[in-house]
Amino acid sequence: MLDKRALSKGLVTLINPNFVQPGVTPYALDILCSHLETAGFDVDVVDLTFRKNDWRLDEYFASHDPMLVGITLRNAGTVQPQDQRVFLPDHLGVIEAVRGLTRAPIVLGGAGFSSMPYAALEYFKTPFGVKGPGELILCELAEAIASGRPPETVAGLLLWDGRTVRVAAGGGPPVAGATLGAHLTTVYQRRSGLLNRVDNRVYYDRGGLGNLLTKNGCPFACNHCVEPDAKGPSISLRSPESVVDELELLLSQGIFDIHTTDSEFNIKPAHSKRVLREIIARRDRPGSRLRDLRLWVYAHPVPFDTELADLLAEAGCKGVSLSAEHICRENLAVWDPPSGRVGLAYTIDDVRRVTKLLSERGIIITTELLLGLPGENLDTLKRTIDESLALPTTVLGFTLGLQVFPHAPLGIRFAAESAGKNVIRGLQSNGATSDIFLKPLDQCASTTEYERQFWFDETGRLRPVFYFSPDLPEDRETIERPDGKWTKTIQWIQDYVPQSERHRVVLPTGDVEDNTYADNSFLLQAIALGYKGAYYSYWADRDRILAEVSRRALAI
Repeated sequence: MLDKRALSKGLVTLINPNFVQPGVTPYALDILCSHLETAGFDVDVVDLTFRKNDWRLDEYFASHDPMLVGITLRNAGTVQPQDQRVFLPDHLGVIEAVRGLTRAPIVLGGAGFSSMPYAALEYFKTPFGVKGPGELILCELAEAIASGRPPETVAGLLLWDGRTVRVAAGGGPPVAGATLGAHLTTVYQRRSGLLNRVDNRVYYDRGGLGNLLTKNGCPFACNHCVEPDAKGPSISLRSPESVVDELELLLSQGIFDIHTTDSEFNIKPAHSKRVLREIIARRDRPGSRLRDLRLWVYAHPVPFDTELADLLAEAGCKGVSLSAEHICRENLAVWDPPSGRVGLAYTIDDVRRVTKLLSERGIIITTELLLGLPGENLDTLKRTIDESLALPTTVLGFTLGLQVFPHAPLGIRFAAESAGKNVIRGLQSNGATSDIFLKPLDQCASTTEYERQFWFDETGRLRPVFYFSPDLPEDRETIERPDGKWTKTIQWIQDYVPQSERHRVVLPTGDVEDNTYADNSFLLQAIALGYKGAYYSYWADRDRILAEVSRRALAI
């Protein structure tokens, strides 16, 4: 019998250095594994999520000699404006350890990397990077290394030569998702219990959710959002058959609560309906595992019609995270789409209509709102809270402020207004030691320099940039300090929300009501008790859950 490894083109090792708990399944590695295996490569996954203090990298590399190492950086930080945790030093520790154990070149990717790919390659000092979905570029890079072809010939690949970052094959700035087709039929292999693979069941047991992609990319241009930049500005649709095949594969492994990872499930609603109809058709078959499916999705208030709500309910959808973002958005300048781009416009009436459709069908709803963006004042804050509390939602999630990313329209706008010399009221960082100045790209010597200023100060210290509206109820000293914290506004929101509604409100408080997912003690305790599904399905029961944890003396 022929040895499979003898026929392989070579070994590619994929590493997940995301230590955040509850662990989120590194779905991208399953996708990359599927493509690399189809292309004839052996693939190993070294997953460190549940091995924060015991990497065992030396043990792995002592017996494995990969030709290429890929490292996924899912998040550069929490993006939570009050928390402002940055994960880059943790990732750097893993990358330096890998670099000391293998001669194989390292290629970086992932959503966190893609939000600042030039600055990230410089910071991590790695030779290769992939912006956006990486399955095709990674396979081509592996092919190039296996055949002795220069990596510089791989179109769209980012290269760092120790001094500068550039795009391979003489290309222009990389566009996320540009190499993907519009219709994808690959069934991504999802595994559990196999050595050196992503263990989807363990993530479900210890995180409460599985995940699934039905489409990739986002064509809209919301000013604050990095999704089009990280995932691509065009939509790549997966075939409904391949999506449901994958659902059945996860269900067969005992993973019943599955959340979509699309930017929004209802972008391209005709495709979304085809996926749901395929689920419904198959779950009617005798013994179908799809009858046990509990589906959770992200969605925008538009486009959303009665048929979509009906199909979601019939397909086993248990919850929808509705990205309303701001109910008073028509009053806020931040929502004006950039020139030449299309914004996603909706009103409070759209939000009311969709939440009514879902609640009438017994679907759990969380409405996520962003507060404190440009134009926000006490009047818009009051109206937003009042209007949101009147919605028939299970949970309301409030976030105050936002992180400013270099290639999101709002970041481009602030850089143009600052022009390297003007202080923008509201720009803030907990790590700032001096005023924050940003320069537009055309004033920078390189894209690397442009991206770097959104994450580091002029001395090289980490200093991610955030924004809070200066028209909120803060004192002058807070607003004028580059590291001022908008604590009075947070306290005002806490006081304004009636006590009778606090059970269904997620607030940016830093305690048990906090909306930071990363290392959230309440979520970890609920999952330890066996809770599954999106957090908002059990959020209102948190007092009872915490009391049960205390009674049972569970160790988290």
